[in-house]
Amino acid sequence: MNLVVSNVKGGVGKTTSTIYLAAAAAERGYDPVVLVDADRQASSAEWFEARPIEGVAVVEAPSERTVAKAMERHDGLGVVDTPPGDERIVRAALERASAIVIPTRAGGVEFSRVVATLEMVPAGVPAGVVVCAARLGTHDLDQTVQWWEGQRVPVWGIVPERVSIAAGPEGRISREGLDLYGEILTRALRRRARG
Repeated sequence: MNLVVSNVKGGVGKTTSTIYLAAAAAERGYDPVVLVDADRQASSAEWFEARPIEGVAVVEAPSERTVAKAMERHDGLGVVDTPPGDERIVRAALERASAIVIPTRAGGVEFSRVVATLEMVPAGVPAGVVVCAARLGTHDLDQTVQWWEGQRVPVWGIVPERVSIAAGPEGRISREGLDLYGEILTRALRRRARG
């Protein structure tokens, strides 16, 4: 089973979401959990080297071939961090996905980038939006959620801006983040099971 975290836009919370989802899966007893870092920047792998997560193994796979192999060669749950702007690697990951989490932000140019990502999702593969770094109680957030619901795209989670590991390897995983991403993991995998 492979849970792919993807958005063709950078800076939307893909790495943060990937790390939290992998940690939440390990905490919930998935074994093994393999974090596949398909981004040439290797942000997930760098973070993981500085702060290993018990029960999670990391595989760097920054090409179409290596991401495909990494996703096909494990017998547990793969959580895949995809790069922005590298459509070939993204497509290789999406083609092997069991479910797809699309991190985004509220407002701005985010809608078109998520739509571009959704257009690459293979038929029958469940995908849902996670609004990251959300300012709770704002008009932008309310409009974003309403817009996605109007487009019949499920919103699998809203992660407040206080939940972050954006500080890079120095950042810490928070209990609140683990709980929120645990709920997102459950929604994504439940949709996959219904699939």
